[in-house]
Amino acid sequence: MTRPPRLDLVLVQAVIAGALSFAHLHDIAQAAGQDGWKGWAYPVSVDLLLVAAWRRLRSGSGTRLGWAWFLIALVASLGANVATAGFLDLAHPPAWLRMLVAGWPAAAFLGGTLLAHAPRPTDEPLPEPTTTPAPEEPTEAPASEEPSADEPQPEAAQAEETVLEPAAPVPTLPAPALTAPAALVAHARKIADAYTASTGQPIDAETLCARLGVPVPMAEAIAAQLT
Repeated sequence: MTRPPRLDLVLVQAVIAGALSFAHLHDIAQAAGQDGWKGWAYPVSVDLLLVAAWRRLRSGSGTRLGWAWFLIALVASLGANVATAGFLDLAHPPAWLRMLVAGWPAAAFLGGTLLAHAPRPTDEPLPEPTTTPAPEEPTEAPASEEPSADEPQPEAAQAEETVLEPAAPVPTLPAPALTAPAALVAHARKIADAYTASTGQPIDAETLCARLGVPVPMAEAIAAQLT
């Protein structure tokens, strides 16, 4: 469901005030000798100059220029409204009023041209893009280059070069002495006497090991007991 149009009292008041100001400017121009369409062109030029100056002030650029021409157009509009209130004899207008009305077209053309072609923030040149230099490639040191003897070597290399002192030898405990049974010693003595009688030399441990069939340590222990 569409809402019915609502009457805006502010807009109505603005239309009434604009119409009255438009009529006063027309009356001043006509009293100054501007008949026909020229009398209606004067209020149009004043109102358009006001709108152009206000738009420039709203844009935020050229505020001095906008305020200057806004005040000029406002004085022209207010002056026409006050002059029609009986302060001037419009049947016999003074010479300065005729001069101002005759010179207004040139002033309005100059103001409108300056307001329309003044530089705006959008016309500013864009900043040039900055190019970042490419990173340099790291240069590798030649593999054949060897560190000199004067240069300090890393701790790892120094640790490898340190000579470890030989550890103290672990003392070996003497093996417990083997004692052969008395019967085996007596049998070995008989074999040793027979060997000495036949060869003229004392029997050795290897021969005892072979004759008795005992391990070498036991044969050595028996040979020590026979001496």
